[in-house]
Amino acid sequence: MQIFRFDSSVSRKITQFSSTGVKISPIMRTDGKLQAGCIHFAAHSVLGFHPAVVKQLFLVVAGSGWVRSKTTEKVPIMSGQAVFWEAGENHESGSETGMTVIVIEGPGVDPSLLMPANK
Repeated sequence: MQIFRFDSSVSRKITQFSSTGVKISPIMRTDGKLQAGCIHFAAHSVLGFHPAVVKQLFLVVAGSGWVRSKTTEKVPIMSGQAVFWEAGENHESGSETGMTVIVIEGPGVDPSLLMPANK
């Protein structure tokens, strides 16, 4: 057995897209086709508008925040909820109080196969 870390103290700052208060801990990457990371949002943080390079699943595991696309208002999101963006879709996310997110990216990502939609 091995134990690995992905907490905020082993993460690196995200500064692209005019982002503030956001860090990422890479978790895994397979042949460049699938990757996962843990994003740590501090209080009053923003991960600025940017296009999803590939399909992206954004799973909130702690805290709460908001997400939006280029054409929408901020939509609240909390622990236990996930957001899916198609490749090329512009989006932004942030938190007023802090949030931890696992992001899974890759061309084959399709949460509708196993996860129920939020109603």
